Amino acid sequence: MTTSHAEPVSGQLPHEPEKATLEGRNKLIGFWLFLGGETVLFGTLFATFLALRGQTNEGPSANELFHLPLVAAATFILLVSSLTSVFAIQAMHRGNRSALALWLGITVVLGLGFLGIEIYEFYEYVVHKEFGMTTSAFSSAFYTLVGFHGAHVAFGILWIGLIIGQLFRKGLTVVTAPKVYVSAMYWHFIDVVWVFIFTVVYLLGKVG
Repeated sequence: MTTSHAEPVSGQLPHEPEKATLEGRNKLIGFWLFLGGETVLFGTLFATFLALRGQTNEGPSANELFHLPLVAAATFILLVSSLTSVFAIQAMHRGNRSALALWLGITVVLGLGFLGIEIYEFYEYVVHKEFGMTTSAFSSAFYTLVGFHGAHVAFGILWIGLIIGQLFRKGLTVVTAPKVYVSAMYWHFIDVVWVFIFTVVYLLGKVG
Protein backbone atom coordinates (compact mmCIF):
# COMPACT_ATOMS: atom_id res chain seq x y z
CA MET A 1 0.00 0.00 0.00
CA THR A 2 1.45 3.35 -1.06
CA THR A 3 -1.16 5.75 0.33
CA SER A 4 0.03 7.76 3.35
CA HIS A 5 -1.67 6.75 6.61
CA ALA A 6 -1.71 10.42 7.74
CA GLU A 7 -3.78 11.55 4.78
CA PRO A 8 -5.78 8.53 3.67
CA VAL A 9 -8.17 10.27 1.28
CA SER A 10 -6.24 13.23 -0.08
CA GLY A 11 -5.24 11.48 -3.30
CA GLN A 12 -8.91 10.67 -4.04
CA LEU A 13 -10.15 14.27 -3.74
CA PRO A 14 -11.10 16.38 -6.76
CA HIS A 15 -9.28 19.67 -7.26
CA GLU A 16 -12.10 21.66 -5.65
CA PRO A 17 -13.54 19.21 -3.09
CA GLU A 18 -15.79 21.90 -1.58
CA LYS A 19 -17.88 21.78 -4.79
CA ALA A 20 -17.71 18.03 -5.41
CA THR A 21 -21.12 17.21 -3.90
CA LEU A 22 -24.57 18.77 -4.13
CA GLU A 23 -24.55 19.26 -0.37
CA GLY A 24 -21.25 21.12 -0.58
CA ARG A 25 -22.50 23.39 -3.37
CA ASN A 26 -25.69 24.10 -1.42
CA LYS A 27 -23.64 25.08 1.62
CA LEU A 28 -21.73 27.60 -0.46
CA ILE A 29 -24.91 29.11 -1.88
CA GLY A 30 -26.53 29.25 1.54
CA PHE A 31 -23.48 30.91 3.02
CA TRP A 32 -23.45 33.59 0.33
CA LEU A 33 -27.04 34.39 1.33
CA PHE A 34 -25.97 34.53 4.98
CA LEU A 35 -23.17 36.95 4.12
CA GLY A 36 -25.70 39.13 2.31
CA GLY A 37 -27.68 39.42 5.53
CA GLU A 38 -24.53 40.15 7.51
CA THR A 39 -23.62 42.89 5.04
CA VAL A 40 -26.98 44.58 5.59
CA LEU A 41 -26.54 44.32 9.36
CA PHE A 42 -23.05 45.84 9.33
CA GLY A 43 -24.25 48.50 6.90
CA THR A 44 -26.89 49.51 9.44
CA LEU A 45 -24.27 49.74 12.19
CA PHE A 46 -22.01 51.86 9.97
CA ALA A 47 -24.89 54.21 9.16
CA THR A 48 -25.72 54.55 12.86
CA PHE A 49 -22.11 55.28 13.73
CA LEU A 50 -21.82 57.95 11.04
CA ALA A 51 -24.99 59.59 12.30
CA LEU A 52 -23.80 59.64 15.93
CA ARG A 53 -20.05 60.11 15.71
CA GLY A 54 -20.29 63.85 16.40
CA GLN A 55 -22.42 63.46 19.53
CA THR A 56 -19.69 63.20 22.15
CA ASN A 57 -21.63 64.69 25.09
CA GLU A 58 -18.46 66.53 26.20
CA GLY A 59 -16.60 63.22 26.26
CA PRO A 60 -13.49 62.37 24.22
CA SER A 61 -13.77 62.82 20.47
CA ALA A 62 -12.40 60.38 17.92
CA ASN A 63 -9.45 62.64 17.22
CA GLU A 64 -8.56 62.76 20.91
CA LEU A 65 -9.15 59.08 21.48
CA PHE A 66 -7.70 56.96 18.73
CA HIS A 67 -4.07 55.85 18.55
CA LEU A 68 -3.56 54.96 14.91
CA PRO A 69 -0.28 53.01 15.17
CA LEU A 70 -1.94 50.50 17.50
CA VAL A 71 -4.97 50.13 15.25
CA ALA A 72 -2.74 49.91 12.17
CA ALA A 73 -0.85 47.03 13.81
CA ALA A 74 -4.14 45.21 14.45
CA THR A 75 -5.17 45.85 10.84
CA PHE A 76 -1.91 44.43 9.53
CA ILE A 77 -2.29 41.30 11.65
CA LEU A 78 -5.83 40.70 10.43
CA LEU A 79 -4.88 41.25 6.78
CA VAL A 80 -2.01 38.77 7.12
CA SER A 81 -4.48 36.28 8.61
CA SER A 82 -6.59 36.66 5.49
CA LEU A 83 -3.54 35.72 3.43
CA THR A 84 -2.84 32.64 5.56
CA SER A 85 -6.44 31.52 5.05
CA VAL A 86 -5.82 31.75 1.29
CA PHE A 87 -2.76 29.52 1.74
CA ALA A 88 -4.98 27.11 3.67
CA ILE A 89 -7.44 26.83 0.76
CA GLN A 90 -4.55 26.33 -1.66
CA ALA A 91 -3.29 23.49 0.54
CA MET A 92 -6.77 21.97 0.58
CA HIS A 93 -6.93 22.04 -3.21
CA ARG A 94 -3.60 20.19 -3.28
CA GLY A 95 -5.06 17.60 -0.90
CA ASN A 96 -2.44 18.39 1.75
CA ARG A 97 -4.20 18.06 5.09
CA SER A 98 -1.11 18.80 7.16
CA ALA A 99 -0.40 22.11 5.41
CA LEU A 100 -4.10 22.96 5.54
CA ALA A 101 -4.23 22.47 9.31
CA LEU A 102 -0.98 24.43 9.74
CA TRP A 103 -2.22 27.48 7.82
CA LEU A 104 -5.57 27.37 9.59
CA GLY A 105 -3.72 27.22 12.91
CA ILE A 106 -1.63 30.26 11.97
CA THR A 107 -4.84 32.06 11.00
CA VAL A 108 -6.25 31.32 14.46
CA VAL A 109 -3.11 32.60 16.20
CA LEU A 110 -3.19 35.83 14.19
CA GLY A 111 -6.88 36.24 14.96
CA LEU A 112 -6.12 35.86 18.67
CA GLY A 113 -3.42 38.52 18.30
CA PHE A 114 -5.93 40.88 16.73
CA LEU A 115 -8.43 40.26 19.51
CA GLY A 116 -5.75 40.83 22.13
CA ILE A 117 -4.98 44.26 20.68
CA GLU A 118 -8.66 45.14 20.51
CA ILE A 119 -9.25 44.13 24.13
CA TYR A 120 -6.23 46.20 25.19
CA GLU A 121 -7.58 49.14 23.17
CA PHE A 122 -10.96 48.94 24.87
CA TYR A 123 -9.29 48.66 28.28
CA GLU A 124 -7.26 51.80 27.64
CA TYR A 125 -10.34 53.71 26.55
CA VAL A 126 -12.48 52.68 29.52
CA VAL A 127 -9.89 52.84 32.31
CA HIS A 128 -7.54 55.63 31.27
CA LYS A 129 -9.72 57.84 29.07
CA GLU A 130 -13.10 57.34 30.77
CA PHE A 131 -14.67 56.41 27.46
CA GLY A 132 -17.29 53.80 28.30
CA MET A 133 -20.27 52.35 26.52
CA THR A 134 -22.65 54.94 28.04
CA THR A 135 -20.35 57.98 27.91
CA SER A 136 -22.05 59.38 24.82
CA ALA A 137 -24.00 58.46 21.73
CA PHE A 138 -20.65 58.34 19.90
CA SER A 139 -19.18 55.87 22.40
CA SER A 140 -22.26 53.64 22.24
CA ALA A 141 -22.13 53.56 18.43
CA PHE A 142 -18.37 52.93 18.49
CA TYR A 143 -18.46 50.01 20.94
CA THR A 144 -21.49 48.48 19.20
CA LEU A 145 -19.87 48.50 15.76
CA VAL A 146 -16.31 47.59 16.71
CA GLY A 147 -17.38 45.19 19.46
CA PHE A 148 -19.82 43.43 17.13
CA HIS A 149 -17.01 42.90 14.67
CA GLY A 150 -14.77 41.63 17.47
CA ALA A 151 -17.45 39.11 18.41
CA HIS A 152 -17.44 37.91 14.80
CA VAL A 153 -13.68 37.47 14.96
CA ALA A 154 -13.98 35.48 18.20
CA PHE A 155 -16.65 33.27 16.62
CA GLY A 156 -14.45 32.76 13.55
CA ILE A 157 -11.52 31.70 15.71
CA LEU A 158 -13.68 29.15 17.54
CA TRP A 159 -15.17 27.90 14.27
CA ILE A 160 -11.81 27.41 12.55
CA GLY A 161 -10.43 25.75 15.68
CA LEU A 162 -13.26 23.22 15.61
CA ILE A 163 -12.67 22.58 11.92
CA ILE A 164 -8.99 21.87 12.58
CA GLY A 165 -10.12 19.28 15.11
CA GLN A 166 -12.44 17.71 12.53
CA LEU A 167 -9.63 17.52 9.99
CA PHE A 168 -7.53 15.46 12.38
CA ARG A 169 -10.45 13.24 13.41
CA LYS A 170 -12.17 12.71 10.04
CA GLY A 171 -9.53 13.70 7.50
CA LEU A 172 -9.87 15.94 4.47
CA THR A 173 -12.94 14.71 2.59
CA VAL A 174 -15.72 16.08 0.40
CA VAL A 175 -17.67 16.46 3.67
CA THR A 176 -15.09 18.46 5.62
CA ALA A 177 -13.80 20.48 2.63
CA PRO A 178 -16.95 22.64 2.28
CA LYS A 179 -16.70 23.50 5.98
CA VAL A 180 -13.11 24.66 5.50
CA TYR A 181 -14.02 26.72 2.45
CA VAL A 182 -17.03 28.37 4.08
CA SER A 183 -15.01 29.26 7.18
CA ALA A 184 -12.39 30.90 4.94
CA MET A 185 -15.13 32.89 3.19
CA TYR A 186 -16.36 34.05 6.58
CA TRP A 187 -12.85 35.04 7.61
CA HIS A 188 -12.36 37.09 4.44
CA PHE A 189 -15.69 38.78 5.08
CA ILE A 190 -14.77 39.95 8.57
CA ASP A 191 -11.40 41.11 7.23
CA VAL A 192 -13.14 43.24 4.60
CA VAL A 193 -15.49 44.64 7.24
CA TRP A 194 -12.49 45.61 9.36
CA VAL A 195 -10.94 47.51 6.45
CA PHE A 196 -14.12 49.59 6.32
CA ILE A 197 -14.04 50.06 10.10
CA PHE A 198 -10.41 51.16 9.99
CA THR A 199 -11.24 53.66 7.25
CA VAL A 200 -14.60 54.99 8.43
CA VAL A 201 -14.11 54.88 12.19
CA TYR A 202 -10.41 55.44 12.76
CA LEU A 203 -9.00 57.29 9.75
CA LEU A 204 -12.01 59.56 9.25
CA GLY A 205 -12.15 60.02 13.01
CA LYS A 206 -8.63 61.37 13.08
CA VAL A 207 -9.00 63.68 10.09
CA GLY A 208 -12.57 64.72 10.91
